[in-house]
Amino acid sequence: MMAGMAMSIAFLVLGILVVVVILPIWVVGHYVTRWRAARGLSAGDERMLAELWESARKLEGRIDSLERAFDAEAPGWRSKP
Repeated sequence: MMAGMAMSIAFLVLGILVVVVILPIWVVGHYVTRWRAARGLSAGDERMLAELWESARKLEGRIDSLERAFDAEAPGWRSKP
């Protein structure tokens, strides 16, 4: 009877130890690893960012062309409300 009670107390202590010490360390380690993996850009993200950069560069050129055309057509267009 005494051995069974000692065994159940040992399992209880072991369970508490696992829940209080080992499980939180595992959870923190798991999410730190996931955070480090997600921190960088994937190849698809880098490709999309390069395409967006190129589109922005083209749009900037178009805006410059439009502003030059407006300056030639209506020289004071920028100062009009």
